[in-house]
Amino acid sequence: MREASPAERAVIVQLDFGSDAIAEQLDEVRLLALSAGAEIAGEICARRSSPDPATFAGKGKVQEIAAFVAASAAQLVIFNHELSPAQERNLERAIGCRVVDRTRLILDIFAQRAQSAAGKLQVELAQLDHLATRLVRGWTHLERQKGGIGLRGPGEKQLETDRRLLGVRVKLLRERLARLERQRGVQRKARLRSEVLSVSLVGYTNAGKSTLFTALTHAGAYAADQLFATLDTSSRRLWLREAGNIVISDTVGFIRDLPHTLVAAFHATLEATAQADLLLHVVDSASPARELQIAEVDKTLAAIGAAAVPQILLMNKADLTGLPAAVERDEYGRIRRIRVSARCGEGLPLLRDALAETALAKARDARLPSSRTAMPATADNAGTALDPVSFL
Repeated sequence: MREASPAERAVIVQLDFGSDAIAEQLDEVRLLALSAGAEIAGEICARRSSPDPATFAGKGKVQEIAAFVAASAAQLVIFNHELSPAQERNLERAIGCRVVDRTRLILDIFAQRAQSAAGKLQVELAQLDHLATRLVRGWTHLERQKGGIGLRGPGEKQLETDRRLLGVRVKLLRERLARLERQRGVQRKARLRSEVLSVSLVGYTNAGKSTLFTALTHAGAYAADQLFATLDTSSRRLWLREAGNIVISDTVGFIRDLPHTLVAAFHATLEATAQADLLLHVVDSASPARELQIAEVDKTLAAIGAAAVPQILLMNKADLTGLPAAVERDEYGRIRRIRVSARCGEGLPLLRDALAETALAKARDARLPSSRTAMPATADNAGTALDPVSFL
């Protein structure tokens, strides 16, 4: 078993450009850093009207960061912002240690957590897409021309070689992911033909989706108080006494400013969410930033073409708010919100009833009696595993 590498001491940098949620952003980047395995040596915050083109933080603030890094013996500086390649190089030169922006931090967490073959491929593709703009970093020999038998043409520079080899690897990854997507497409078509209700759990990271998934299906999904605790999506059959079987899928959590390289790399897998019959949008109702988190999830759903999928807001962690479990309906009688506590189990019967109501409506619309998909309720099929839907 490989020994865990020692935690890197990291300094977090958060700049305020007039945001109303700066405290929540700081809380989030702290949890991101801890989730990546860093030890937080300190935090530096500042207000600016706009980013500095050369160093993002400005010359004076960069000097302050460099002094703090030297005094705290930190090995890493984490900017809770997206930096350009030039800004990263300038900051590393001025501070004297590695600098990681928000995108690279999230990509690193995904690389640590991905378990399935497809998940690892997709993370690697996202990393290479991000690296493509940063190939000049760290190289001191790029101007030396070197010939290479069977590897590079006469006079080809190291940078050109790197770009060409990276392009070959990216092409191979895309081909492998395309084959996996065709396999997933066959599985999805089979589920559509069965007329079984397909439900996807979506929501902001750390909202409690995996805890809810386990409480409903007894699947034993890993859950922890950290961002992106689980990345590989899994699906289970869930038996409902009134409606028979449905399929419920646990998906990765979304986050503010999700790197576009991740969205692009995982677009094929995210399409499965867009093809669901119902989205259970799990919300941490105890979070002061819950409205902003809801908006971020809705923005990501729109980006992947899932904005039109029917959605029920599931206000989780009701035990922390002191509010009782309840179901809210709109003026047409449609379920709008459900308050539950996945950890305590409060409100889960209401959620099951809501899922059964939706499944029966789907069966009526398809003019198929729900009894056709029913099977005896036994302990064996309470949460039957399906072929895993690979995701991150």
